[in-house]
Amino acid sequence: MWNEARTINLIANALTALAILLLAITTVGWLVQRPAFQLSAIELEAGGDGELRYVSEAAVRAATAGRLQGNFFTVDLDATRELFETVPWVRRASVRRVWPNILRVQIEEHQPFALWNENQMINTWGEAFTANQGELDDDQALPQLAGPEGTERLVVQRYAELARWFEPLGLQVQSIALSPRYAWQSSLSNGLLLNLGRDPGAEAPNPQGVTGALPFAARIRRFVQAWPVVQKQLGAETGILQADLRYPNGFALTLADPPATQQPKNKR
Repeated sequence: MWNEARTINLIANALTALAILLLAITTVGWLVQRPAFQLSAIELEAGGDGELRYVSEAAVRAATAGRLQGNFFTVDLDATRELFETVPWVRRASVRRVWPNILRVQIEEHQPFALWNENQMINTWGEAFTANQGELDDDQALPQLAGPEGTERLVVQRYAELARWFEPLGLQVQSIALSPRYAWQSSLSNGLLLNLGRDPGAEAPNPQGVTGALPFAARIRRFVQAWPVVQKQLGAETGILQADLRYPNGFALTLADPPATQQPKNKR
């Protein structure tokens, strides 16, 4: 009899605990679904001490409309972070809950460094991204970079190296392009087009897409040293269209056609 009573008590206690647990789960589920916990606002803030220049609330609403799932308790923060990172100009995002129905999103924006290929840009981390170039400041002139997919950081590195070479001449690198055959071309702020030749190091870049220093640095040094003398000898009125630096012991210049001499009109 004692064993039977003990067993009955254990069963009764277990059923009571189960009933309490089910009641608690039901109550929590009911509370969680209350309208007070439906997400009602998204607060944006810039990472660090800066301000958001390119990401607007309107762009965020347009990108997340109908795609944000759950309420304050059930929203998946990782999935929501990935959703916000699809918004143009957003490089990284972090999301946290603010009681009782707000999401606060901290955003790190892409900082545009250059234009990339047809319709993309490269940020200051050497990453390609897609955003509306019309949102750039009117006075923000970005260099044009181009190259095969996956060579973004390499092209940025080469651009920086060329910029350092030509800075003493008062010239800026306006564009640099890497062809599918790993040959380089660049244009300068004076309109000069440079043919730099192939870059064997670009054919097998490391995982970060970066190789060593310019393999044709000696050619560029020779050109930079000779350029003031060349200009002086040719004269300011002589236009130079291209410079071919692919020769081992020098370089070749393509000159613009001299301006046509205007014939005097016949007097009547």
